[in-house]
Amino acid sequence: MNTMTSRERVMSSLNHQPVDRLPVISVCQHATYDQMEQLNSSWPEAFHDASLMAKLASGAHSILGFDAVRVPFCQTHEAEAFGAVLKYGGKTGLPSVNIHPYHIGDNVDFPNDFLSRGRIPALLEAIRILKRDYGDKVIVMGGVIGPFSIASLLFEVTDFLKATFKKPNDLIPYIELGERAGTMLAKAMIEAGADVICVEDMMASMDMISPKIYRNLAWEYEKKQVEALNVPVIIHICGKVDPIIVDIAKTGCGAISVESNVNVPEALDKFKLEGIKTPIAGGVDPVKTLFTGQPEDVKGEAREAISKGYSIISPGCAVPPATITANLIAMVDTVNE
Repeated sequence: MNTMTSRERVMSSLNHQPVDRLPVISVCQHATYDQMEQLNSSWPEAFHDASLMAKLASGAHSILGFDAVRVPFCQTHEAEAFGAVLKYGGKTGLPSVNIHPYHIGDNVDFPNDFLSRGRIPALLEAIRILKRDYGDKVIVMGGVIGPFSIASLLFEVTDFLKATFKKPNDLIPYIELGERAGTMLAKAMIEAGADVICVEDMMASMDMISPKIYRNLAWEYEKKQVEALNVPVIIHICGKVDPIIVDIAKTGCGAISVESNVNVPEALDKFKLEGIKTPIAGGVDPVKTLFTGQPEDVKGEAREAISKGYSIISPGCAVPPATITANLIAMVDTVNE
């Protein structure tokens, strides 16, 4: 029997306190076509319109039964504010950066009107709406892009990655700008009502860079960002982050979101040796299980995640929008067993 509100459950988990059952959230994007149809709020309009954005985000709780709602759905707000030209995916796809605004070596000034640019005002208004409608019982999460990843979006990806090992010092001013942008946006989200900030630092993945580069170019700025924010921060980095998971925890983040290929029992053993209590979120593969599987597959993987020591059950990355609703609800059904 559930004895806590969703808000109480998530905050207790992030503060290492007992919970009535494990929280279920989606650290990354959770909108699906099923929810769009049920809520009469679809892409691309929900990328721009605050009320539609909030309505679609609310489906995580009102339809799926998750313990948190979150915006935005894409990873391009900060890059757009720096002048990146986006390519929209119509009703079925997320915006992506089509034209990167700078070249390595360019002087990049921080925009004085950063929070007024692009879709950021709509995003902040969506958080205000979610806080008004759900904030007393459900966690409202705001998503920002990590410092290293914001910097990567300003340039052609190949140029950026080459510079990480050929001329890493040349990237530091841009990563500093990324930290400033993400932290400014996160603080505005908190002021608008966000209870938790999710930092997606996807380009800091071990699929893209080495542990050494992560420690030299990404970690310091993630830590600075976490320390600047007065709410729990969940850091999500894609891929097999086993070599750096202790480093991520040492940023002081409230939780770490990981993909299913991470050895969580081993990570928790490392944490124990270091006296680290950081919760780990994830456990359900968004593609192999949520998108292509059936509810029983989801339940099986969620049960396995619980046995491995996950503190928060979540898709391991962004939810594919064609995922069926029954599979997402199965995550909640499992923790209620």
